[in-house]
Amino acid sequence: MSTSKPEAPVVPIIANRKIVSWYEAPARQRVRLVLDSGSFQEFIGPDQREESPHLQVFDLPTQFDDGIIVGRGRIAGAPVFVAAQEGRFMGGAFGEVHGAKLGGLLRAARDVRSIPVLIMFDTGGVRLQEANAGELAVAEIMRALIEARTAGVKVVGLIGGRAGCYGGGGLIAGCCSALAVSEQGRISVSGPEVIETNRGVEEFDSRDRALVWRTMGGKHRRLLGGAEAFVDDTVESFRNIALHLIGAVPGFGPDVLKAEQARLEQRLQRFGLCADAVDIWKAEGVADTEAVPAMAAADFNDLANKAREPRYDAR
Repeated sequence: MSTSKPEAPVVPIIANRKIVSWYEAPARQRVRLVLDSGSFQEFIGPDQREESPHLQVFDLPTQFDDGIIVGRGRIAGAPVFVAAQEGRFMGGAFGEVHGAKLGGLLRAARDVRSIPVLIMFDTGGVRLQEANAGELAVAEIMRALIEARTAGVKVVGLIGGRAGCYGGGGLIAGCCSALAVSEQGRISVSGPEVIETNRGVEEFDSRDRALVWRTMGGKHRRLLGGAEAFVDDTVESFRNIALHLIGAVPGFGPDVLKAEQARLEQRLQRFGLCADAVDIWKAEGVADTEAVPAMAAADFNDLANKAREPRYDAR
C-alpha cells in the first residue's frame, strides 16, 4: 500500500456507459455515469478534505473523501440522493468519517421525504483501526435508513464492486428497500477468511473460490431472495435497474416487517439443513444446478424469476 496521500482519480470521459464495467469503475465514475450528465452535486467534497483523524496514528494513508462520495443529482430527470463507496481505498471500509457521511445523507433524505436514495456498496466491513467508531457508525446508519424508509423514502442498494458488501455493509444492505447485484457482487456479514479463521477450514475454505462465489455471490443471493434483481456487469444495466426499482418498490411499515420475518422463518425451515448453496438450488427446483454459475444474465434471470424466493417489499 502506498504511503503517499491519494489525490482525486483521473476518470476518462466515456460517452457510452454500456461498455463501462461496474466492477472495474471507480466510485466517482459510477456516480457520474449512473446520474444524468452534469447533475451531480457533491456534499462535503474533496476541497473540504474531511479525512479520518485516526489512520495517521497507525501510519496509514488518508484519502480526501475518506472512501465515500455523497451528494445529490438526477436520474432520468428525477432528483435522487446518492452515496458511493470506493472499494479501492481500505476496501471501502467504514470508519468514523466514512460512516458519518452516509448516515448524514440518509437523515437528509428522511427530512426531505420525497427523494429516493441510491447506495453503491463496495465494502469489506468496518476498519479494524477504527473498530468502535466504525461499529457505532454502522448502527447509526441502519437506524437512519429505517427512519428514512418509515418517512416514505425508497432506498435502493447496488452491489457489484471489487470489495463486495461484507460486514456492517451487509447488514445495512439488508435494511434497504431493494437490492440489485451482479455476478461480481457478493453479500455476507462474515467474509470467507473470517469464517475460516473462527470456524476452521472444514467449515469454510476461503481458498475455494467456487465455494465463495456460489455461497456469497450475486446469483445465489438472487435465488435466495436476498436481492430483488440480478444484472450484468455494466454501468448501464445498474442505471436501468436503479430506475426500475425506485419506481417499483412499495411503501414500508409494520406489515412489511412482519411478512419479511415470516418469509425468513420459512426459509430457515426449508433450507436450514442444506450444506451447500447447490443444495438450496435443488430444493428450489433448479434442474441443472451445475449450469448456474456459467449462465448469462438473461438466462439466469429467466431461471430466477421461476425459482427464487421473493422479498415481500419488492413484489
